[in-house]
This record gives sequence, C-alpha cells and structure tokens, in this order.
Amino acid sequence: MTTIAVLGNGRVGGNLAAALTRAGHQVTVADSTPGAAADAARTARIVINATPGAGAPERLAALRDELRGKILVDVSNATTDGPDGLPADLLHPGSSLAEQLQEALPETSVVKTLNTMLYPVMTAPTMLSRPPTAFLSGEDPQAKQTVRELLTDLGWHKEWITDLGGIRTARATEAAILFVPHVIRADGFAPFAISIAR
Repeated sequence: MTTIAVLGNGRVGGNLAAALTRAGHQVTVADSTPGAAADAARTARIVINATPGAGAPERLAALRDELRGKILVDVSNATTDGPDGLPADLLHPGSSLAEQLQEALPETSVVKTLNTMLYPVMTAPTMLSRPPTAFLSGEDPQAKQTVRELLTDLGWHKEWITDLGGIRTARATEAAILFVPHVIRADGFAPFAISIAR
C-alpha cells in the first residue's frame, strides 16, 4: 500500500482516486479549498497532479517544501481552449508542462504519464478494442519504476507501458493532445488513446 495524494477532484482526479483506492492504496484527494493541497501532499509518498495545466507550475511551486523528495505524477496537459471548449494549442511550445514542473520543483521527481488518452482509459485500459500505450517521461529511473508499478495496479499490462526517456520527451506526448479535438469532432466523445502498433 502506498500513500497517494491526488491534486484535483474533477473527472480525471476523481477517477484516478477511486481506482487507486480500489487497488488498495491509501488515497487523499485535495479539492480547491485553501491549504488542502499542502495538507494532502505533506503526508503522501506519491502526488498526482490532476489539476488544469494552465497555472500548474505556479500552483505546484507553492508546494515545494511538501513535494521535496517525493514523486510527482503529472497527468495534465497545458493548452488554450478553442471556442468549443476543446484544446486548441499548447501553452508551452518548445517545452512542456512536465519540464516546467521539474524546473519549478528541482528536488521532486516528476514523471509524466497517462496524458495521451481520454480519462476513462487511464483506469480501464482494457476497455479499448486494441491495446493502448502509456508513456513514461522523467529523469529518475527509480521514480519511473514506481509509477510503472502504479500503472499495473490500474490495469495496464507491462508490455503496454513505454519509457520514452528524460523529462524532455514529455514534449512529444503533450503534443498528442492536439489530436483530441479532431478525433472527438470526427467520432464523438468515445474513449480512445494513442497506441504504438508494432
């Protein structure tokens, strides 16, 4: 059992918190009330950022002390929204949200994952007709191994998880968000994920 704090109690955060609790972990969800994120992060070994990507570096930099020496799992994407509310462009072209977080939190091991799919797939990857891929980006191999084990607790098969390398590789997976609005407009809001076919 691992102590996990989920920052953000929307669809993504709530879904992850429920699934990780079912998997036997001790999970705390921090809502937007003052001090909730700091209280949750202080007592957790792993912290999951499921807050909106816009403003996340500043939001999490305020938790530097609470996050020191811990693993921060970043599942968010930082985008501007189009008129229909769907992602229109990246907020950090030439960089990534994950890189911004790692720079703001040098004593925290940031691992990017689960950001290349609609949220239901994060905790139920077998719901799709073909195996999806979960990517890992981060500088700390041990932290990535811990997150890999967490993903298996969520139902991800080991062969469906691909370690892309350092945190800079998150630029590629974060850019995949630009597929999302076009796929939704073409096929509706049905669960899907980016998958590497071999």
